Amino acid sequence: MSEETNNGAVAPAEAGAAFTVEKIYVKDVSFEVPGAPAIFTENVQPDLQLNLNQRVQRLNENAFEVVLGVTLTCKAGDKTAYVAEVQQAGIFGLVGLEPQAVDVLLGTQCPNILFPYVRQLVSDLVQSGGFPPFFLQPINFDALYAETLRQRAAQQAGEGELANTEPAGNA
Repeated sequence: MSEETNNGAVAPAEAGAAFTVEKIYVKDVSFEVPGAPAIFTENVQPDLQLNLNQRVQRLNENAFEVVLGVTLTCKAGDKTAYVAEVQQAGIFGLVGLEPQAVDVLLGTQCPNILFPYVRQLVSDLVQSGGFPPFFLQPINFDALYAETLRQRAAQQAGEGELANTEPAGNA
């Protein structure tokens, strides 16, 4: 059972427990075409490399900033056709939840919320840069989170809270 809160977010029926999206914003964007205009005459199969990362920062007792970063590098032969870098961020409120639930939400739900914004921004940048559209494929953040948990267990390191770590994640 859930109930509607005054700002439109859905809170669990548990007294005082809530997960809210406070703000979504672009933190940083970069698009480079180092070989323009000559690169547009290259007739080479492009080679794409995608790097995905996530950072979490505790802002206060109940608020976290989650930044989903994507770097897309397109090579044409031995030349870089373009590099698109996007850091999409959100501020999320997490109140009255157990630390493990907070960790799971920060590692799975928050990047799932941010991903459509990243996908659209990368696509727009690439197309505006004069290249064929590029569509980021869906990413399984649950699997990436599970891998992060496996790495934590293997390292047997400290606190084990996502808010204090940077998960692995190259796609």
